[in-house]
Amino acid sequence: MTVSALDHLVLTVADIQASLHFYTRVLGMRSETFGAGRSALHFGTQKINLHLAGAELAPHAMRPTPGSADLCFVAVAPLAETLRHLQDCGIAVEDGPVARTGACGPIISVYFRDPDGNLIELAHY
Repeated sequence: MTVSALDHLVLTVADIQASLHFYTRVLGMRSETFGAGRSALHFGTQKINLHLAGAELAPHAMRPTPGSADLCFVAVAPLAETLRHLQDCGIAVEDGPVARTGACGPIISVYFRDPDGNLIELAHY
């Protein structure tokens, strides 16, 4: 057996509305409400489902905790444009630009945090 792609992942968050605002404003994701009022973020062909800490949908991770994720997204915009956008959004870059290795080869990345303290990496191929 082999897998072909990541369909979705779940982030446990302290405040769903703050997370929706951050990911749509800063990363250009599209928010969606589905099922019985659940929230998700779409980008490309993937999505992130959001679970409110303390009210996670079962089954869930053994210890769902806001701020425990380290996520890397591939940026579409050129690096200089990404840096300007982050600055315009008031986002403090924690590290980078720095050379790294992505899933498809060499990348230049910048790192910052979401409202829960998750580490967000924006990779530029």
